[in-house]
Amino acid sequence: MQSKRKIFDESHDIFRESVKRFVKRHVEPYHSEWEKKGIVSRDFWLEAGAAGILCPNAPEEYGGSGADFRYNVIIVEEFMKVGATGPGISVHSDIVAPYILHYGTEMQKNSWLPGMCEGRLVGAIAMTEPGTGSDLQSVKTNAKITNDDIILNGQKTFITNGQNADLIIVVAKTDPSSGAKGTSLIMCEGDRDGFKRGRNLDKVGLKAQDTSELFFDNVKLPISNLLGSEGKGFYNLMEQLPQERLAIAVAAIAAAEAALDWTIEYVNERNAFGKKIAEFQNTKFKLAELKTELSVAQIYIDECINKHLNSDFDAVEGAMAKLWTTELQCKLVDECVQLHGGYGYMREYPIARAWEDARVQRIYGGTNEIMKEIISRTLSK
Repeated sequence: MQSKRKIFDESHDIFRESVKRFVKRHVEPYHSEWEKKGIVSRDFWLEAGAAGILCPNAPEEYGGSGADFRYNVIIVEEFMKVGATGPGISVHSDIVAPYILHYGTEMQKNSWLPGMCEGRLVGAIAMTEPGTGSDLQSVKTNAKITNDDIILNGQKTFITNGQNADLIIVVAKTDPSSGAKGTSLIMCEGDRDGFKRGRNLDKVGLKAQDTSELFFDNVKLPISNLLGSEGKGFYNLMEQLPQERLAIAVAAIAAAEAALDWTIEYVNERNAFGKKIAEFQNTKFKLAELKTELSVAQIYIDECINKHLNSDFDAVEGAMAKLWTTELQCKLVDECVQLHGGYGYMREYPIARAWEDARVQRIYGGTNEIMKEIISRTLSK
């Protein structure tokens, strides 16, 4: 089997086919129902675990397959290609699990990773607060650590998988007077006394994805729920954000590719003024422009993936990848809506839902304005 993209080999192609089959059987028939309910069923998570598409990077001793990041890429791409933005797999597998793998103790890894791989435990990460947004150094959620316990208090919002989550990484201040050096990562299970889920938030897009407010009211946790070292949370976040932003970039390109494919199919079927919309020069030129930009971006992101595999992908490159691809995604999807005409504004058409879903890409994972700030710091003498 010959892979068209050089970063993949035959084993990746075989895995991609299995993910495609899973999506066709376990995702596509149910996604519209999940959108109406505002949440993905727990059955899905168990099915995904059984199919081996949760936390593929986890070593075999913790229930994973010990695969490389390209397997994560394939999962994201195949979900995006059918507009399946509901399941928060990327947060679960590409963000939460790596934190546990990189900073967890053996006891923590053995306690949590097998359940995450199987889909029994759904992961979330709680960074954002009502008054902080992208400013992670200003979080108000606090955790008081004693010799035996952690007492967690605070509020988080916009948390993906918030309603389903069984295991939440909470960014909290353990020493409010020390700025970034006073930030720690605290693991909170979903059944702890004092932990409450707020509203399942009504979003513009990503309708099937549960996104919630979370409240921590004197939640008592064992000291063993501290992830990594006390006071190192901010630095751990900075170390892991490049992969998170790369995953967002991968999703952006895959979603844009799907939007372009739907549009090409539509303009070749739809007639106006006695001929196919695809036959008008404006349509042909616009599609040619979008195809070119998308192809260049895919080559760029594949190179980013390759660098990440070689541990040579840094925070600035992560910011550039996220900035460029999400801006392109929003531009491309908007152009595709225009080529659909009035039907592009109807949610029964996937392009309309893709337009809704795309907008948040420029916000989460750090706003694109923050990405520009990160990049610009390297340009000053």
